[in-house]
Amino acid sequence: MRKLFLSHDILMSIDKPARYIGGEFNSVNKNKEDVDIRFCMCFPDVYEIGMSHLGIQILYSMFNSFEDTWCERVYSPWPDLDKIMRDKNIPLFSLESQDPIKEFDFLGITLQYEMCYTNILQVLELSQIPIYSKDRTNEDPIVIGGGPCSYNPEPIADFFDIFYIGEGETKYRELLDLYKVCRKDNYSREEFLYKASMIDGIYVPSLIGVEYNDDRTIKAFVPLKEGVRTSVRKEVETDLNNTFYPTKPIIPFIKATQDRITLEIMRGCPRGCRFCQAGQLYRPIRTRDLDVLKEMARNMIENSGYEELNLSSLSSSDYPELKELINYLIDYCNEKRVNISLPSLRIDAFSLDAMGKVQDIKKSSLTFAPEAGSQRLRNIINKGLTEEQILEGAKLAFLGGWNKVKLYFMLGLPFEEDSDVVAIAELCESIAKLYYETIPKEERKQRVSITASTSFFIPKPFTPFQWAKQFSLEDFRDKAYLTRKSIMEQLNQRSIKYNWHDTDVSVLEGVLARGDRRLSKVIYDAYKNGAIYDAWNDYFKYDTWLNAFKNNDIEISFYTTRERNIDEIFPWDIIDIGVTKEYLKKEWLKAKEGEITLNCMLKCNGCGAAKYGSGKFCFKDQEKQ
Repeated sequence: MRKLFLSHDILMSIDKPARYIGGEFNSVNKNKEDVDIRFCMCFPDVYEIGMSHLGIQILYSMFNSFEDTWCERVYSPWPDLDKIMRDKNIPLFSLESQDPIKEFDFLGITLQYEMCYTNILQVLELSQIPIYSKDRTNEDPIVIGGGPCSYNPEPIADFFDIFYIGEGETKYRELLDLYKVCRKDNYSREEFLYKASMIDGIYVPSLIGVEYNDDRTIKAFVPLKEGVRTSVRKEVETDLNNTFYPTKPIIPFIKATQDRITLEIMRGCPRGCRFCQAGQLYRPIRTRDLDVLKEMARNMIENSGYEELNLSSLSSSDYPELKELINYLIDYCNEKRVNISLPSLRIDAFSLDAMGKVQDIKKSSLTFAPEAGSQRLRNIINKGLTEEQILEGAKLAFLGGWNKVKLYFMLGLPFEEDSDVVAIAELCESIAKLYYETIPKEERKQRVSITASTSFFIPKPFTPFQWAKQFSLEDFRDKAYLTRKSIMEQLNQRSIKYNWHDTDVSVLEGVLARGDRRLSKVIYDAYKNGAIYDAWNDYFKYDTWLNAFKNNDIEISFYTTRERNIDEIFPWDIIDIGVTKEYLKKEWLKAKEGEITLNCMLKCNGCGAAKYGSGKFCFKDQEKQ
């Protein structure tokens, strides 16, 4: 019987003790005496969120397929256990073996969103690992960061030994083999990190210095040791048909946020929306073959017992064999009594027919993401969606029996004017009016329900809008008030509900997204003064963050409301994602003129990602840069 690290008394005194006991179905247990490397994967948020993350499940499956490696997991303790661990000096431990994290060779932390940065420091401190990488010794684990936020690792660079840039399936085996050799030959921690920096996709921030101009912008990246590269290219898995995938997913004891099977059908997106970071980071577009997906779905259903299957990708409607896949899954899942959760599909006759087969239309709603209310602004952001297409999709939905529509918009997009904000309300009104024009009065069971939700635009690295200024806190609030006022002025306002996100978090996220190394002290000070679980409204302490910026003499506006010079060196320029900066510049200038760019399926625009040689639509009538 496994011995639990926490005592019975502690487990009975905290919320959801199942978060910390491990032993879940399909989790992997090995004899630690039989392996050479112990690797602990961390999602720096609560268990229910982390257990929903596909990336960790993929790497967990891959690492544990290696005979010489045992991969385990750890998540951020909830505040109730956090306090007990500090009061009693209890070190953070893994779920599988229940051993302290500080005894592992590697601690790999996935960086999914900027608002988890203080939780990273929580995990390090509770693990009794020095927070700053410069203070670690040969006795401490190698701390590795990966995931979307590693594409601008600079704000947290001082806390990590290594950043793995790109998809983990390609270079981790080489890194683990190097570690084994270095340990056998008694190399120091610093010698291992230097050798690791020579592996493609591996960034060791301690080997790179940063010089600044008088205006506080970056002057240059400087290698601190001979042979260290100042450009690290992301790693891409080029063959999704023959790579690691968790066909035996871990089944949590308590309900996870995404309590279902996830079937990843493709990576990348051909749409080219100028605000979307993921659409650039995960180029080129790669798909899985239909037969491979069928087999994966069957295996996961048999091996998990889940009652719901979800299709995953950035742009599922663009998967070439989507119709065949959905038709197969509908038949197979009905036989197995498994529900299908369809992603946001392009609203057309086929999609509505498929959704009608898998959803209870009396309870469901359809989702549209116009992102902007006016066609002018949709062209600026290259959304590739016209008002005619939105209305035609809504009409098809109403005729198909739906009467609930969700619409997602962003406020504060580059070059946005008040008329663009008012257009959000006008589009909602047009859809509501369309319902009453389309459905005869005697066939209406209730009034149409339209929910408009707005989030605040945050410029992200490696997008055409990385040069854009972010609106201020006051501007964001003014735009939200204008949206609400405009909706209340519509004829069908009773059919329209409006939701908007908090502004404080958006401003801080904007700072951290485009920040540099000078922010590490701010993050550290905010954490030490109580900032933690910043992604959770109940725990977010904006004043604590404001004090940390003030005490470190750092202006928030430098990172947010300042529009960047077209030739400015960015903190993330040390990373090469395949998509070139020249291409992003071209898209930024086209946005200023309101010009659209065709998506990858229609024309290769020469973004640069074709260099990986695996893009589904690369080289199609390629346009020279």
